[in-house]
Amino acid sequence: MNERQKAFADYYIETTNGADSYKRAYPSCKTDSAARTGASKLLTNPNIQAYIKERMESKERERIATQDDILTFLTDVMNGKVKDQLGLETPVKERNKAAELLGKRYALWVDRQDINTTVTPVFVDDITGDEDA
Repeated sequence: MNERQKAFADYYIETTNGADSYKRAYPSCKTDSAARTGASKLLTNPNIQAYIKERMESKERERIATQDDILTFLTDVMNGKVKDQLGLETPVKERNKAAELLGKRYALWVDRQDINTTVTPVFVDDITGDEDA
């Protein structure tokens, strides 16, 4: 992939508009129809498709919170380190909710019951057929 193709792909990731991206990467292109045709050809190029896919996945990974991010946030809320929109301390209700969510995550609130028994069954009589006959 050459520099212009890479520039096209980067512009396409930014705008998702093939014709505009083509015009920015190839300034000598003056007509919309030529830009659409050129963009269509580039978007079918497997190398450019792979580059765009890789960059989009990378951006997606950066944007989504990880488990550690979420646990750190909940811990900060619980400890009162997070302020509300007005800069006031986190209300106790919200801190309790964060503590509850953390407790659920670490299975602190699971009821555990011991159901091991040491009872030995005792058989009184064996039931045999009909004794009246």
